[in-house]
Amino acid sequence: MEEKRKQIIIVDDDITNLVVAKNNLSDKYDVFTVPSGEKLFTLLEKVTPDLILLDVNMPIMNGYEVIKLLKESEQTAHIPVIFLTAKSDGKSELEGLSLGAIDYITKPFSPPLLFKRIEVHLLVEEQKQELHSLNTDLLERVVTKTRSVMELQNALLHTMAELVEYRDDITGGHIARTQGFLTVLLNAMQEKGLYKEETSTWDKNLVLQSAQLHDVGKIAIRDVILLKPGKLTTEEFEQVKAHTVFGEKIIDKIQEGTSEWEFLGYAKIFVATHHEKWDGRGYPKGLKGEEIPLLGRVMAIVDVYDALISERPYKKAFTHEEAVNTIKESSGTHFDPALVDIFVEYEKEFEKVGAANE
Repeated sequence: MEEKRKQIIIVDDDITNLVVAKNNLSDKYDVFTVPSGEKLFTLLEKVTPDLILLDVNMPIMNGYEVIKLLKESEQTAHIPVIFLTAKSDGKSELEGLSLGAIDYITKPFSPPLLFKRIEVHLLVEEQKQELHSLNTDLLERVVTKTRSVMELQNALLHTMAELVEYRDDITGGHIARTQGFLTVLLNAMQEKGLYKEETSTWDKNLVLQSAQLHDVGKIAIRDVILLKPGKLTTEEFEQVKAHTVFGEKIIDKIQEGTSEWEFLGYAKIFVATHHEKWDGRGYPKGLKGEEIPLLGRVMAIVDVYDALISERPYKKAFTHEEAVNTIKESSGTHFDPALVDIFVEYEKEFEKVGAANE
């Protein structure tokens, strides 16, 4: 297959220079000649060359003005430009190069030298395009591989979370609903600028993914306790409370085998702190106020709201209004008051998510 010839446009107001250059280059390249900058832009509407040879000293629009316009346009900015000029001072060359020219050839030029300089620059441009193509292809492969890894990661997360739900069948749908409620609360916090400095460092997608693991420690709780259809004894409740500690150990164990799963850091906070209370009477550590990580304070509201509106063997499901009132009454004791205010303001959004995931 015959190789496609490169296209070159020569811009010079001296007809002799145009003829000499074209005669020397036409054997290998398709050469177009124009006598002015204005004519160049007319030609560029039809032809996109591989290289432009541009005279500096032209009437009406000089070479510097032409190259500025070329580099300002998305359609022509990539076209390499070599200046042709009778000037040989360093200042003129520096000006041309600073405007985006790739080379400077002094007139009168030596035809063999002109040919060789063009050949070298076209080869460089071709190699640059090949490198760009390779980089683009590599980037696409990386993106595809990353997407594949993320899909696998999400599948593993979801499966692990479902294992907890299958064992604790009274909370069916709890994980999906809490993710939905968490999305509403995080979006509301962002909209209102609440705890803006801290939340700006979060990867919201990873936060939502990791929230699936907040009850993972229940895997370690015996079925006889987890599935008991009545009120727990004090001793049994202490064992249930330990799911936060068990969960933290599970996350620690997973982290030993990897250094790349950022979401495990979020998951560990959710697991360990979503049962802490604002007044310090929560578990497992009895943290108080802002000692409780913000992720834990957020999950506390989401988790309790879902527990309230869900039916249990020992209680009927609360209505949405009853659940909202219960959380309002627990502001400053169980929950962060600032988060409760946001929850109340957006409570209708919570109701919609709950209804959609019944």
